[in-house]
Amino acid sequence: MTAAADPAFDPWDPAFVADPRPAYAALRARGRVIRYEPTDQWLVPHHADVSALLRDRRLGRSYRHRFTHEEFGRTPPPPEHEPFHTLNDHGMLDLEPPDHTRIRRLVSKAFTPRTVERLAPYVHALADDLVGALVRDGGGDLLTDLAEPLPVAVIAELLGIPEADRAPLRPWSADICGMYELNPSPETARRAVRASKEFSAYLRELIAARRADPGEDLISGLIAAHDEGDRLTEQELVSTVVLLLNAGHEATVNATVNGWYALFRHPGQLAALRADHSLVPTAVEELLRYDTPLQLFERWVLDDIEIDGTTVPRGAEVALLFGSANHDPAVFADPARLDLARADNPHISFSAGIHYCVGAPLARLELAASMTALLRRAPTLALAAVPRRRPNFVMRGLEGLGVELR
Repeated sequence: MTAAADPAFDPWDPAFVADPRPAYAALRARGRVIRYEPTDQWLVPHHADVSALLRDRRLGRSYRHRFTHEEFGRTPPPPEHEPFHTLNDHGMLDLEPPDHTRIRRLVSKAFTPRTVERLAPYVHALADDLVGALVRDGGGDLLTDLAEPLPVAVIAELLGIPEADRAPLRPWSADICGMYELNPSPETARRAVRASKEFSAYLRELIAARRADPGEDLISGLIAAHDEGDRLTEQELVSTVVLLLNAGHEATVNATVNGWYALFRHPGQLAALRADHSLVPTAVEELLRYDTPLQLFERWVLDDIEIDGTTVPRGAEVALLFGSANHDPAVFADPARLDLARADNPHISFSAGIHYCVGAPLARLELAASMTALLRRAPTLALAAVPRRRPNFVMRGLEGLGVELR
């Protein structure tokens, strides 16, 4: 039998967005898979199931490699949304093998441990500069002064986006990512379509320039791979660059502000971290678990699956609840407790399986660099005002995080 979804699970309720953990606990108590009518999805709240289904090839990020919309029982997206879907559907996150495998193989060359290690001095120097400016001002907004500019600059540098062109990147990304929320509004869709058109047009011009005058950047490298016969179409190239720019900073931005807000609310843990900077690596992992920046990951059911005696049919969509899985007491001892020294921490904030985040090593580097710079240069940093949560559920973050030096 499938249990009904608990009324407390309401992704549009500000109280739920402020703290979804009680609703997650209720979902886990009710069952392993729960039908949720408002979004026409099946919710999966347990860590073991989320982890297994991320690796299950009976589920996919797309179904178009096997079925038409009609064969799959789904309504095609409205024609006016086409620019967004063309851009989104050709990125490797929304592709399945063999296309996913081909594109990921090319992109993975830019995220090897050696490449990330080479970037480390640049990342640490930039974090130090940004924190230095924050200290000179006596405080500011941790979101706009550090959390956003650091990963945007790093991924733009890696890709080869000129510094003078970087201002629209974050707004374009935010508008596009609005479509990943549950049941996005018509206005959200309009903004996403406009951003998709503008972002794509800009990148096509940049790709043409790099094709005429290659550099040492990733865009030039992907063009060269295409020219050498790896069959990367121009649309795949544009979509891949947008995905890398969006995914390359969106989660890191939210993880930074979510993490520091959690630290300010746990002064004992923050004091321990300030006293022992060697805790930074485990602190980064624990903060990614404790207030997960990506709360939900969706998959299509390509072939019937059975979960705890319930058949989820082909054509259904499952919502894998990362935020719930990361607080599952079956896996994490005392999951509601923030423990920066937590050693056994198999969180799934970077997903798993073939869609495991290719940029995870870079994200960890950025989070550790900004944390270390703040601990070293701003040891008296404190919360200046209680922040407001963004209304988004899927991509969990803050409107800002005002801080001051005391």
